[in-house]
Amino acid sequence: MATETTTYLGTGRRKTSTARIRMTDGTGKLEVNGKEIEAYFRHESFSRTAMQPLTLTELKDQIDVRVTVQGGGVNGQAGAISHGIARALLKYNIELRGQLKKAGLLTRDPREKERKKAGQPGARKRFQFSKR
Repeated sequence: MATETTTYLGTGRRKTSTARIRMTDGTGKLEVNGKEIEAYFRHESFSRTAMQPLTLTELKDQIDVRVTVQGGGVNGQAGAISHGIARALLKYNIELRGQLKKAGLLTRDPREKERKKAGQPGARKRFQFSKR
């Protein structure tokens, strides 16, 4: 019979990106949309942002993470992955809450793009005013 492995799930969001996290005990493999994290995020700063909860809790080499992320841009996706991993780590070990909360990794960043208004070229910008 196959051995049972516990899977911890987490969902992270940032801007218009949504990341679904599946975490299991393992050797520290991190896979994003079927690719290694270094191959998915071309720039190191994005992969560092995504792995911040694992680095902070020093569980980087003990947990395998599979991520499905969609929507938004690269920065938003990295933030969504970070948020989702932090939430999944809470299910893995509730004692990590203080550490993750202090670093601000459990708070969902509420900032979204402001909508464009009618009669204007953008959300806040106005067309040039002509007195005459």
